[in-house]
Amino acid sequence: MRQPWRIAVVGGGISGLAAAVRLRDLTPADTEITIFEQSGMLGGKLRTGELAGSPVEFGAESFLMRDPAGADSAAVALARRLGLGDALVHPTVGQAALVVDGALRPVPGGTLVGVPGDLGQVTAVAQPATDADRDAGRPLLAPGEDVSVGALVRSRFGDEICERLVDPMLGGVYAGRADTLSLNATMPALSRTARTAHTLTGAVRAAQAAAPRPTGAPVFATVDGGLSRLVAAAAQAAGATIRLNTAVRELSATRDGWQLTVGPTPAAQTVTADAVVLALPARHAARLLAGLDPASAATVGELDYASVALITLVLPEPQLPKLSGFLVPADQGLTIKASTFFTTKWGHLRRPDGLALVRASVGRYGEEASLQVSDAELAALAHREISQVVGAPLPTPVATHVQRWGGALPQYTPGHLERVAAVRAALRPAYPTLAVVGAAYDGVGIPVCVRSGETGAEEIIKALEESGS
Repeated sequence: MRQPWRIAVVGGGISGLAAAVRLRDLTPADTEITIFEQSGMLGGKLRTGELAGSPVEFGAESFLMRDPAGADSAAVALARRLGLGDALVHPTVGQAALVVDGALRPVPGGTLVGVPGDLGQVTAVAQPATDADRDAGRPLLAPGEDVSVGALVRSRFGDEICERLVDPMLGGVYAGRADTLSLNATMPALSRTARTAHTLTGAVRAAQAAAPRPTGAPVFATVDGGLSRLVAAAAQAAGATIRLNTAVRELSATRDGWQLTVGPTPAAQTVTADAVVLALPARHAARLLAGLDPASAATVGELDYASVALITLVLPEPQLPKLSGFLVPADQGLTIKASTFFTTKWGHLRRPDGLALVRASVGRYGEEASLQVSDAELAALAHREISQVVGAPLPTPVATHVQRWGGALPQYTPGHLERVAAVRAALRPAYPTLAVVGAAYDGVGIPVCVRSGETGAEEIIKALEESGS
């Protein structure tokens, strides 16, 4: 057996870091792990900055506490593994609102990503179609069928439920539209129950019953001090060689492993490895896969992304409603699609000087024109539209920050999971020591990305062990 193993992790976002930690935990101590990251920092969309002396998330804000079976989510388990369990904090204000006809209306309870299990609970926000969700004597979906979330919701509940509830909820997570996002990929629990339930309300209730949450248990968590603490702790625990500002330009299989071409073209280097984890956005991964399996590369490269901008305002003692924030349906005439009142939602961020942190997001899939303005214009837009929603002019910000995430959020159209399964089924037999992981394949939430990276690491370890390398 040749030792030590040399394993390359291409991509230093949370999926790649989670893969590296799992590799370190499950391989011999002398295993050489190298993380190649094209940008100048690790963490991908997990990025904590500072504004007016407070830590502020410039990317992802939090993660789910539980997995679908009710156990700790992969993100929580990773945080505990990294010694950050005591640093986990939870929202102190959980109620959010929807902007409907110029007013803030509480997000109704009893929904699953906005899809109601009881139509009577949502009438303050949207009116369901009369008698649309009838039992036709057969399941909503056939085995293996995938549809857009919007198609299913509109057919059972009508347009208002889709446009005023489901679309803004999905838009807050994916920056996409319900009419184009895959049910199987974005709402797997509902997808499963829709194959046996005869009504959509019944499918929602069945999905909720399959993953009960103890009364009062927190749904979300973040890390006190910022999610970049999770990034730094993962990098340290992985014990990997970190190569920042280093793009991997080519990937080729050799008789006994892999060859990577890295660095700028005029001074490219060749690196060899026994196994490779590709934790990259789809188009970058497709470029590296093209020489291995052109058909799989083409499938991966078809995945499209939405771009967003996150605008953070530091406001002196604003008069804000006691809400965690609000979501904006696309038909409400606003450019912002959501806002989070950070220092209201998260008690640990509240400041004795009364300064409040408020964040707005701009950018829906297909509406990239809204981002084609300066940072100053985006900050002014956010200030103006949040003032309009809360019904009073906000104070002049003492500091602002605009974080642009170009091509950040994958758009999972119907059939996405089947396409991913086909890619992995094609690659795995031919290249068992190669794993493709991350949001391009398995989902955008931090727990899903963590688990994707960990699963990829476990698969290549198994392949290395079986090969006797």
